[in-house]
Amino acid sequence: MKQDPLTREGDTVTSHTGRRDTPTSSTTSSTFSSLSSVSSLSSSLSSTSSSVEERSKEGSEEEEFIGREGEEDRVSIVTIGEESCPSEPFGTVGGPVDVTANESTARGGDSQSKASQSTQTEEQREEEEDTGKEESDRSALLEDEEEDEEDGRNQVFVSESLGLTSDRQTQRASSALINITMKRKLDHGPDIRPFHSGKKHCKGPDYLSPSSLVPFQTTPTTFGDLRAANGHSAQRRRVTSGPPPSGLQDWLHVFQAWSGPERLLALDELIDTCESNQVKHMMQVIEPQFQRDFISLLPKELALYVLTFLEPRDLMRAAQACSYWRILAEDNLLWREKCREDGIDEPLVVKRRQTLRPGFLLSPWKSAYVRQHRIETNWRTGDITSPKVLKGHDDHVITCLQFCGDLIVSGSDDNTLKVWSALTGKCLRTLVGHTGGVWSSQMDGSVVISGSTDRTLKVWDAETGECVHTLYGHTSTVRCMHLHNKQVVSGSRDATLRLWDVVSGECLHVLTGHVAAVRCVQYDGRRVVSGGYDFMVKVWDPETETCLHTLQGHTNRVYSLQFDGAYVVSGSLDTSIRVWDVETGGCVHTLTGHQSLTSGMELKNNILVSGNADSTVRVWDIRSGQCLHTLQGPHKHQSAVTCLQFSRSLVMSSSDDGTVKLWSLVTGEWLRDLVALQSGGSGGVVWRIRASNTRLVAAVGSRNGTEETKLMVLDFDLTDSHE
Repeated sequence: MKQDPLTREGDTVTSHTGRRDTPTSSTTSSTFSSLSSVSSLSSSLSSTSSSVEERSKEGSEEEEFIGREGEEDRVSIVTIGEESCPSEPFGTVGGPVDVTANESTARGGDSQSKASQSTQTEEQREEEEDTGKEESDRSALLEDEEEDEEDGRNQVFVSESLGLTSDRQTQRASSALINITMKRKLDHGPDIRPFHSGKKHCKGPDYLSPSSLVPFQTTPTTFGDLRAANGHSAQRRRVTSGPPPSGLQDWLHVFQAWSGPERLLALDELIDTCESNQVKHMMQVIEPQFQRDFISLLPKELALYVLTFLEPRDLMRAAQACSYWRILAEDNLLWREKCREDGIDEPLVVKRRQTLRPGFLLSPWKSAYVRQHRIETNWRTGDITSPKVLKGHDDHVITCLQFCGDLIVSGSDDNTLKVWSALTGKCLRTLVGHTGGVWSSQMDGSVVISGSTDRTLKVWDAETGECVHTLYGHTSTVRCMHLHNKQVVSGSRDATLRLWDVVSGECLHVLTGHVAAVRCVQYDGRRVVSGGYDFMVKVWDPETETCLHTLQGHTNRVYSLQFDGAYVVSGSLDTSIRVWDVETGGCVHTLTGHQSLTSGMELKNNILVSGNADSTVRVWDIRSGQCLHTLQGPHKHQSAVTCLQFSRSLVMSSSDDGTVKLWSLVTGEWLRDLVALQSGGSGGVVWRIRASNTRLVAAVGSRNGTEETKLMVLDFDLTDSHE
């Protein structure tokens, strides 16, 4: 007779346990049910971070939670005497049976357990059935567990749950009871399946049909079963201070005889009589059995998808949970998405790739996010160091200010522009050539374009100070301009707009239609939008030099514009702000609330920030037309707002009261004053401000000689130690 793998003696199956691989189908379904707890994962991470230090001290428990690499569980094989058909029903208690088992120590060696594991392919079973070998023991097992669809193997474990008897043993002794259970790793659901169609079954007077078999329990019914299912049966006994008390078994039998509600009542009474150390012992035994690290059980791609729902702060906490979570939480693509959500466009380039320890590589995108977070913290609460003071325009007014990289360019009514170093605070060169005051400017890299009361525009190289082109054509002061790539549109008091090629200095197009001075202009490379003293806003096609729409509605001069390609936003002396659809020319919203002239606006991602001569700053949602915040209160400006800037979550505003204030874009609250002139309120003025990610440049002075004309540069960059 062919020897069945189940009856071979001396075979030992060794399995290595590390971090679990992709779960089986049943495991995956139970794991995916855990995804509903993602929303609670974020809140639980707070408590996780507080317990990290304690968990790090209990290294063995943490390794057990994660999964130890290289650790092996040895499972012994049980030999059942001879093959036979079952002659007794399952559960019948019989005589003794010769059973040989190899004992092995599980994990800590605290106790010993018996198990059996057999593997058999479908082809082997088909071959044995064709030869007429009727093996009832294996048939009884196959009644409950057909071959695994993935690798064609079954795992059979021997324990104390289901009875199996053999009629051949009556020749040597009476029937024996061998308890057998079958389970899959991490499978807690019933999996009762019938025999495959066409199977031959051993038949006899006591033949058991599949319907007459007692279903095995895959869901643990007692806490001991749960511990065994989790592989912790070897640690069942933790208290070894002495022998068990007399009458323990009788006490347990009485407890088992009670009903479920009676057991609960007894447990309540028992807990009330326990001391604190005894309750603590119960917690140490119970809590680990109900913990499931579903993140580590998932495939890496799904685990990363789950983590994308966490906020960056919670990802930091998750990285402290265990080593595998740390690897996931450092994923570079994960942090790239977090950076893009926060408006960070570039990863942080470090001179040397840093590693915390072997296997952990710092993510450049995470480094960029952390650095940006620290920079914003510096803006909000960091120490304000003494600013660099740049003096050079004497007592003249600084009329325009540009800031790009480490270069600052200021224009003045003294007919000059000056190029400054933001690093050293020194004046690198003075751009001389205009014969009238400079009232408008634009900058792209080292290219500077300026407009003057002398009716010309000039193109400069800020690196050399050379005047590259002088652009003639306007017949009055060039009051505004906007640069896009290598083309600039200028607006003049002569009521016309001109489109210029910066490289060649050629005038490409002339746009006529306004009947008064053009005060503001925007250009996106496709459309030109202009506002003037004729109360009109016009949308132009510069290629055909035609006016597509004349946006009528304002009842006074238009002083400010914003254009994002879809919407035009115009601010007027009539105190209103209007939102227009650039394609249809219709007025979408009229934003009311300001009491005076809107002198400056900034528009990003449908959020508009407006500064007004009524001393307030307002934040709007142009899609709904709602005012989200009015930046005022006890710390509001005391005079007209002259300029503003905003990026991400911060708003900076300057005023005639001599201050630059920092506000929260999200809450609208005042954070602090970045600049506060001593002459503020008595003549000191902040005319213009420009800001980069790490620097603020403010042009200050006065109209009565109480404050020197100068530039103030504040640096909020990180120190080398932070980097």
